[in-house]
Amino acid sequence: MTGNNQTVISQFLLLGLPIPPEHQHLFYTLFLAMYLTTVLGNLIIIILILLDSHLHTPMYLFLSNLSFSDLCLSSVTMPKLLQNMQTQDLSITYEVCLIQMYFFMIFADMESFLLVVMSYDRYVAICFPLHYTSIMSPKLCVCLLLSLWLLTTLHGLMHTILMVRLSFCENNEIIHFFCEISAILKLACSDTYINELMIFIMSCLIGIIPFLLIVMSYAKIVFSILKVPSTQGIHKLFSTCGSHLSVVSLFYGTAIGFYLSPSTNNSTVKEIIMVIMYTVVTPMLNPFIYTLRNRDIKEALIQVFCNKKNSLQW
Repeated sequence: MTGNNQTVISQFLLLGLPIPPEHQHLFYTLFLAMYLTTVLGNLIIIILILLDSHLHTPMYLFLSNLSFSDLCLSSVTMPKLLQNMQTQDLSITYEVCLIQMYFFMIFADMESFLLVVMSYDRYVAICFPLHYTSIMSPKLCVCLLLSLWLLTTLHGLMHTILMVRLSFCENNEIIHFFCEISAILKLACSDTYINELMIFIMSCLIGIIPFLLIVMSYAKIVFSILKVPSTQGIHKLFSTCGSHLSVVSLFYGTAIGFYLSPSTNNSTVKEIIMVIMYTVVTPMLNPFIYTLRNRDIKEALIQVFCNKKNSLQW
């Protein structure tokens, strides 16, 4: 019995990355190293912020959430990719595929939203330093984070519910290394107009609008500093915003470069490369960016190691 709204197939096949068989082991080792680096780096950031009371500020509260989001975003896709490369078993059940898609959307959205909130935090810190504590109160920060997690959860749930109503027949090969929503829609044998419309609308709301808000925040920061130009002001801009600007450039630069580049026949391969950039490379580099460019994080790291060394000596 197969109705119009009933899923026929019980599993998909993730075709993975377009890697020649002779290079599979090399790329498996590379991706495993990158994933372990991502996990370790982001865990260190989270633990440092939890342990060091000097880092219990809005900026580092948002940073810890960004690290958690990076860690989860990479963990949603990488373990399955590594398993497929190791075992050559490309199958994934229909239910697990939807779960993977759901959590990927949550953490990818959360990354975008957190970058906006962090840019607003930097805007308040530089443009309204005397009122920073009252504006960025603990209550506001907690409310912002709860709101963001709620919005991302509802967004992922909406697309998952819309996906459940579709039928899938015969072709079950997903040309991707995880259950990416657009790749799944290509396999549907029922009308996907509503799904595609909602993807377009939500992509504008979650992708373009946050980017514009970040640009506006930094435009106001630069304008504020230029009103009273000084070497100290420029130094403050780079020391306070340098790390965040680097992460924003890495996250949005990949997407902008992808969408502005000419369309070619290997658009699927290009899309996969872009997704690898913000699901594998960006979460791995973020901890290094914040550690190398952030004095507070470096001091907290040194303090933790010194305390551990002293305790071992005793």
